[in-house]
Amino acid sequence: MNEPLLKVDGLTKRFGGLVATGNLSLDVLEGELHALIGPNGAGKTTFISQIAGELHQDSGTIHFDGAEISRWTTPARVQHGLARSFQITQLLPDYSVLDNVALAVQARRGHSYQFFVDARKKRDLRDEGRQHLERVGLGNRADIVVSELSHGEQKQLELAIALSTSPRMMLLDEPMAGLGTAECALMIDLLKVLKTEITILLVEHDMDAVFVLADRITVLVNGERIATGSAEEIRANDAVRVAYLGEGDS
Repeated sequence: MNEPLLKVDGLTKRFGGLVATGNLSLDVLEGELHALIGPNGAGKTTFISQIAGELHQDSGTIHFDGAEISRWTTPARVQHGLARSFQITQLLPDYSVLDNVALAVQARRGHSYQFFVDARKKRDLRDEGRQHLERVGLGNRADIVVSELSHGEQKQLELAIALSTSPRMMLLDEPMAGLGTAECALMIDLLKVLKTEITILLVEHDMDAVFVLADRITVLVNGERIATGSAEEIRANDAVRVAYLGEGDS
């Protein structure tokens, strides 16, 4: 973990008079899982939406894997190795689990015509899709319609779809949101494995998961970074305890 894979400098985004991200700078090192935490409204999702290209910053720059991607489209960023999952799942509920992943494989390969026909019939697309499903523990659910999956399984499927783009880095927006205790434990175990293979920027409210998984943690409050450090450093930071963990002096 020596060189930043992602380097963000001075990122600012305003919505009218609201500053969602304010002159925010952040490095994510090659090979680390970097967690982004903060109270609701801190600007976490806005920040990763800018990195993914879904929102364009008002000012600041984004460098990823040696290239400035500040004005690139989302598909161009995906092709360059960025993948994102969402707090609310973005899936095709009436298609099978394997169909969803095969479509993502098809998109990565740049085929745009007869999209559904190719993805649902071409063996090479489906074989690769099955490999990604095996990686996230859904190998035996490939032929199930997505709407029949549990919420936790849908979160696993989103990870398989992200993996199908062959990412250098994954942006994960609250993968534990809405999961029960057992499902959270499964997701944590899965992310422990994936972090050994892929650089991850993780937005998450589950602090137990963050402290178990993260190599470094950045804390946002009101769109600004107030601290970056290890789990131990963040736990010991007075500003973090007051602003986020709710532990002021009594």
